[in-house]
Amino acid sequence: EEGQKFFEFENAIIATGSVPMVPKAWDLGNPRVMTSTGALELVDIPENLLVIGGGYIGMELGTVYAGLGSRVTVAEALDTILAGADADLVRPVARAASRLFAEVRLGARVAAMVTDGKKIRVTMDHAGKTLTESYDRVLVAVGRRPNTEDLGLENAGVELDEKGFVRSAADRRTSNPRIFTVGDAAGGVLLAHKAAREARHAVDAIRGEAVSADGDMIPAVIFTDPEVAWCGLTESEARAKSIPIEVARFGWPASGKAVTFDRTDGVTKLILEPKTARVLGVGITGAGAGELIGEGILAVQMCATAEDIALSVHPHPTLTETYMEAAEAFYGVATHTIGRTRPPAR
Repeated sequence: EEGQKFFEFENAIIATGSVPMVPKAWDLGNPRVMTSTGALELVDIPENLLVIGGGYIGMELGTVYAGLGSRVTVAEALDTILAGADADLVRPVARAASRLFAEVRLGARVAAMVTDGKKIRVTMDHAGKTLTESYDRVLVAVGRRPNTEDLGLENAGVELDEKGFVRSAADRRTSNPRIFTVGDAAGGVLLAHKAAREARHAVDAIRGEAVSADGDMIPAVIFTDPEVAWCGLTESEARAKSIPIEVARFGWPASGKAVTFDRTDGVTKLILEPKTARVLGVGITGAGAGELIGEGILAVQMCATAEDIALSVHPHPTLTETYMEAAEAFYGVATHTIGRTRPPAR
């Protein structure tokens, strides 16, 4: 049936997600200018691909297309790729990208983009020069915006913030106490597992149960090659907030498992509270980091210490050993690395 339909409800949950952002000047109405949605609908493999944006979406999809044979150029306006991620964790990805991609341009700003036959002609400012180049396709990966327009939320008294995200409390309740919001529409980190946890909170609140999001541990995973994953406090966050920390690292060149499949381009690091050696955060870069971060989530969630991890026997040869060896390195007793010896906190 066509036309409007009207529904009555006691409670509602806004879970409308987000959509890719495309500046108007770049929206040419040409399918050769793609967003992440179009990039996943493989029509062909472009010989030359420009990726605008060196965040997680741009780097992930750039990795995919480079693996398929495209000559990929990444243009990032900031001075680093994967902004917001720990610099230690980004470094191996940057090294891999320098080999996998034709070029990674930092501090690069796209000034104009036009259709030129079967190509997209792009004018870009980089390193003090203005470059004009043609690409078979362009992937715009400069962020996402909430899909909250034209929902009539203002008619229900639901408030949005300045970026269009729905304002909400920890129990996911909006300014209208009968309406809740979860996922990308609610802002914060735009991750599916975060949305799933928020949905549980919203349903619990509707059922009248007490809700607290204080203990939620939302991990992040970037599916580049190598992968990047972290949870809890990062070293860069701690430095920015002047939070005292100790850092324990274990480089994968010393991992027997990493050596066996020639993937030593990784690191496992623990962010520790100085006096107690409690694990405040975990970061991993390397093959399968997204799978490995699970132990880190438990360590942070359960307030484990470096000693707890060091005394937990991990199977050999596996990459999970890198947790144990990072913790052992903190005490200077790691089998495969050298470090200062210190007594456990207890």
